[in-house]
Parts: sequence; C-alpha cells; structure tokens
Amino acid sequence: MSRALYLIGGFAARRPFTVIASWLLLATLLIVAAGTFGQRLSDSFTAPGLDSQKATDMLASARSDQAGLTAQVVVTPHGNGDTFRNSAAARAALAGLEASIAGLPHVLRTSRPAGDLAARPAPLLGEMSADGRVAIIRVQYPEIERLSADDLANLKGLVADSRVGSTLQIEAGGDLFAAFEAAETNIGEIIGLLVAAIILLLAFGSIIAMGLPIGIALFGIAVGVSSMGLLAYLVDVPSWAPVLASMVGLGVGIDYALFLVTRHRGYLADGLTVEESAARAVSTAGQAVVFAGGTVVVAILGLAVAGVPAMTAAGMAVALVVLIMVLASITLLPALLRLAGHRINGIRRRPDARPKGEKAERRWERWGLHVCRHPWPYLVGVGGVLVALTVPVLGLQVGMPDDGSLPGSRTERRAYDLAAQAFGPGFNGPLLVAVDASRTPSVVGPLRDAIAADHGVAAIAPIERYAGVATLVVFPTTGPQDAATSATMRRLRENVLPRVLGDGPAVAHVGGRTASVVDIGQRVQDRLPLFIAAVVTLSFLLLTLVFRSIIVPLKAALLNLLGVGAAYGVLVMVFQWGWGAGLIGLESEVPIVSLLPMFMFAILFGLSMDYEVFLLSRVREEYLISGDNRQSIARGISSTARVITSAALIMVSVFLGFVLGDDPGTKMFGLGLAIAIFIDATLVRMVLVPATMSLLGDANWWLPRWLDHRLPSIDGTASPVDASSAA
Repeated sequence: MSRALYLIGGFAARRPFTVIASWLLLATLLIVAAGTFGQRLSDSFTAPGLDSQKATDMLASARSDQAGLTAQVVVTPHGNGDTFRNSAAARAALAGLEASIAGLPHVLRTSRPAGDLAARPAPLLGEMSADGRVAIIRVQYPEIERLSADDLANLKGLVADSRVGSTLQIEAGGDLFAAFEAAETNIGEIIGLLVAAIILLLAFGSIIAMGLPIGIALFGIAVGVSSMGLLAYLVDVPSWAPVLASMVGLGVGIDYALFLVTRHRGYLADGLTVEESAARAVSTAGQAVVFAGGTVVVAILGLAVAGVPAMTAAGMAVALVVLIMVLASITLLPALLRLAGHRINGIRRRPDARPKGEKAERRWERWGLHVCRHPWPYLVGVGGVLVALTVPVLGLQVGMPDDGSLPGSRTERRAYDLAAQAFGPGFNGPLLVAVDASRTPSVVGPLRDAIAADHGVAAIAPIERYAGVATLVVFPTTGPQDAATSATMRRLRENVLPRVLGDGPAVAHVGGRTASVVDIGQRVQDRLPLFIAAVVTLSFLLLTLVFRSIIVPLKAALLNLLGVGAAYGVLVMVFQWGWGAGLIGLESEVPIVSLLPMFMFAILFGLSMDYEVFLLSRVREEYLISGDNRQSIARGISSTARVITSAALIMVSVFLGFVLGDDPGTKMFGLGLAIAIFIDATLVRMVLVPATMSLLGDANWWLPRWLDHRLPSIDGTASPVDASSAA
C-alpha cells in the first residue's frame, strides 16, 4: 500500500494542474448533474415489518386520507377575557382562517372547531377547549411522497399573513413540520470553523498551511453533498443526511489533511524537494488516512444491520462524503502542496526551517515516562472515571425529540404548549389504530370502547371508515416522549386488541408518528449489540493486520468501547436528565435520538482508529529499534501528541459549533461527537494507552508464529508522524 500511495502522491505533485483540473471538472459535472437530474431527498422515516408501518400500509391500500401527513394550527384570542364562545369576531376570524387553510394546495380537509361554519364535508375532528379559549384546526395532507417543502412553505406563509392585524394568536406545528422543516445554518457552525482556523494557524504559523485543510474539507463537502441527489437514484437518501454528512465531513476532512500537511512540512525540513516530500507524506501519513477513512466507511455501511432504510441510506451518504475526503487528501492535497511550495512554512521562514515544537515534545515525553512509571494509579483513576460516566447508559431511552423540545421562539413549540395546556399532552402525539373490519364491521364499536377504557387513553376521535378499513385516532393521557405513552401503545397491541379481536378475521395495527418513532427506536436498540460486535470484530482484525499483534487490537477495542460508552453516558445525563441542559440552549429533557447510538459508534470507532494508528505506529517503530517498551511509548507520545491533540481540538470545535443550533437532534450529535473525541484524544490516547502498554510490556507485540505466517502484510508499521514533523 505504501508504494502505491507514494506513486499516487508523486504523480499529483508532478502534475498538479492536471489533478486540480480533473477534480474541478468532476465537481462541476456532479454539481450540474445533481442540480439538473438529481432526485429529491426523502422525508420518510419508516421500516418494513413494524406494526406502525403495517398500519400505514393498511390505510394506504384503503386509500384513507389518514395515511398521509397532518399539521395542526392552534389558535387563541389575544384578549384575556375573549373566548371563541363569547366572541363572534373571534369565531368569524377562526372560520376565515380555516377556509384559507382548506384552500391551500394538497390539503385534503380541515377541522372546524368553531362549529359548522361552512357547507363542507364533516370535519376530521373538531377540537375546542372546555373554556373556549383554544381551538385546533387539524389539516390533513396526502402521503408524504405527494408532498414537498413547498407545502410547508405555503402553510407557514399563510399563518404569517393571517397574523397581521389579527385578533388571534396563530401557531402551527405537526407532522408536516417534522417532515420538511430544513435545518437552519446557525452561527455556531461558522464559529466552529473559525476556531478550527485559529488552531491550525497557531499550530502551523502559516496562513497557507492553515487554509489547505479547511479548503479540502469544504471542497469535499460541496462535492459530496451535491452528489446525494444522484445517490438518491439508488436509495432514498433522507433529507437530514446532508447535515450529518457535513458535520462528519468537516471533522474528518480537516483531520486527514492536517496529518498530511504536518508530515509534508517535516520532510521539507529534512531537505527533501517539494515533490518528493509530498509523495512521501502521502505514502506514510496517507496510509493511515486511507486506513482510518476506510474503517469509518465500512463501519457506517454496517448501519444496514439496523433494518431501517433511512439509516442505511444516510450511512451511504455519509460514507460517500468520507470517501471523497480520503481521495481528495491523497490526490488533490499533494497537488496543492506542490503549488504552495516552501510557502507552506510561511513567507519569511527558510525552506529548510524545522517546525517548532521541541520543547513541547520534551514535555510530552516526560509525561509519557511519568504515566509509564505509575501505570496503576492512572489506569484505575481514569478508568474509574470513564466507567462512572458510562453507568448512565443503563438508563438510555431512544426516541425522537418532538416539538416540545424546541426553543420558545419557534412556532411549533408555541403550538405544542398551547395544545398541551388546553387539551392535555397526548393531543400532540395521537396514536392511529387501523382496523381491517371488512368481514366483521361490528367489531369496531366494541374495540373503540375497549380502547377508551384503557387508563392511558384520554379521548378517541369519531370512527372513520375507508373501503372496509376503520380508523381510530387515539389521544393518550401523556406526551409523545413519555415512557407511559409507549406503555399505553404496548398494552393496546398486546392486551386490548387481541382480547377484542381474538382469532376472528379482523386485523388491527397501531400506527401514527408517535408509534413509528417508538417502533424504530426499539428496533435500533434490539440490533445495537449485533452492530457493535460486528464493528469491534472488524477493527480487531484490521489492527491485527496493521500491528502484527493480538494484544494491541484487543486493548484498542476495549478502550474504544469505554470511551464511546462514556460519551453515551454524558448524553444521557445532559439530554435525558437535564444536567447542564441550559448551557447548550436545551429547554426540556428529551430522549436520545433513536439513530444516534449506531451512528456515533460507527463514526467514533473509525476516528479513534485514526489516532490509534498514528500513535501506535510510531510506538512500534521505536520498539523495533530499541526494544525498550517504556522508552518507545514515551517517544511515540512525544512525536505524535501535539498533532493528535491539535486534530482533536479542531474536531471538537467543529462539532461543538453544531450544538448552538435550535434542533435538539443536531445538538445531540454535535455534543456526543465532541465529547467522545475529547475523551479519546486525552484520557484514552494519552493516559490509558501508555498505562496499559506499560503494564503489558513486551506482550504488547505478541503474535503466534502460526498466525504471523498466515497474515498478509499491509505495511502498516511505517510511522506517519515523527519527531521532525510535529507542527
């Protein structure tokens, strides 16, 4: 691999304009093709075989309106004493608003909470609070495949126009918002990039050296995200995939380029020509980039284990961006390094100037020796802290944050609060029971009565029938994120429905958005252990090939599990328990996003392999030279610590930038990835790794002879970063 990468890097350095022109042409073709022929990204989040999906399929086959999305417009008079019961003006304004909403494109029907104010078909469900203060207009749309973001824009525009000069407070929310509300670009992402730029500038002391990693990352994201419209021809890429891919792409793109630029500057200081330096940088540091990036790609593609199509497609989209980052790092970056020449070190520095950092290297070497002399206290102390942080994972609850977790500045949150206060929290997350009663229509009435008798049910809408399929809109007594709502759903499925329907021909399923979120979360939880086992096994095998050792991969897998577990625990404490939630702008406790555990594990295991390879390849090189385990650990840390910590700081700053947005799910991903990277690069890589390797001694590099003869060599012991290349 090293030889092949050397040839690739050498060609890019000798033909920089050819390589750059090829990338620009490819990027232009992809962007133009995606803009012209690209498919719309999907907004569905379903999984085959789930009971909630069966309910949706049953309604769709019967052509029921309720197979589609809904929105709700929540209205209340501004005056303290005014209600819809005592104010004719308020009722007239409400009727006019309902008529305007009913006239929007793709709206199938609306409810009329103020009464039968127009000669239209019977309402879906008329809701008016007992005191007449709050009314809900429920808006029924068709299936998501027939809708687009324009429908949400039309509703939001109408609500905004209706507020002007109105005596009513008008708010809106519901499934339509959840499906099509695009994540807003927030100032936090820009701040994260600025912090990353500052870290790079301080590390390199050169604007060119600082700009190249950021430029490569932004270029890769532009190409990767644009390509998703073309990828959608193969799979239904979810609309939230670009946000996640941008988050991961920024981190890995800057990270990979940082290691290559650092190694290149070290070779220049050794007196190599620019072309030779770039080629060797790709052959050494590029090898670890390919290995780490490949691990991330394979791990993310393993998300197919979840059995949730949206997660599989999102994994493919993220993997595509990571793959582009790897390819750009080993081809486009050396071409740019050739054009930059010795200016990569700064305009006023000599071509053979060695990057500063000898004092820092000596400090890191002393730290490594210190940990190696006192391994047990550090292993027990730091290990105990990480175990304590991991314990909250036992209480992890997956789900999907609803409108109640959004900031009060959002209309969805205000609509959620008004509805919950007036009707109860369950009105924001109804369950939809679909009953195929074509052969026994008389069973629907008793079934409705049995459901209404459950202590977790607050109300049921009037029965509707479509082609032999009856639908019951069931409002729980608790909110969508409440564990009691999940318990109510289970009781209906396991007790109430079987008791009433028995072995008869009637079939019923419990669906709706709330049920779908619960079902998908449960499927992810059930398959998470299998996914973790597969990724850990893969990483163990790859590290065994790279380091010709059994102990090093086993140690790496265990420490990586501990670091990721600690990050999960922190998320539980912040998002589920509310500890420090106000510091990140979170206004209420929320469950962990159902897809986050798998996505985080896949991404973090790959990134941790990045740091593992860079550190241990140097340690192994020193050990093969000296045979001194303790000294090789200290020297390995001294020559890689500054680069690893700089890369980690950059990733942490980029990920924390996403925490400043409004969406709780984006906050969760950003904070989880930032914490995990911080723990891995500090507590794990700089404390637990030297402590455990010191205790294991020469056993670190033990490999049975019979296995050594059978394992192929992938030339993984070359050090990608040495003492001369520290920034």
